[in-house]
Amino acid sequence: MKNYYEILNLNRNATTEEIREAYRKLAFKYHPDRNKESDTNERFLEISEAYEILKKKKKNMKNIIIIKTFH
Repeated sequence: MKNYYEILNLNRNATTEEIREAYRKLAFKYHPDRNKESDTNERFLEISEAYEILKKKKKNMKNIIIIKTFH
């Protein structure tokens, strides 16, 4: 199982903003149009996947907290 926090160089307590900032920094660095190294495309896709998963996870956690607050 992939450690998405590790892929983005974050700890598990990272906020949504920290996740977004880490993604933007790494996506800029490893974007295939900017970086012509051989493994750039795979790394970029891995970073994008990690961001999408963590973004959804944080959103779901926020929704769970809101639901529990009103029940």
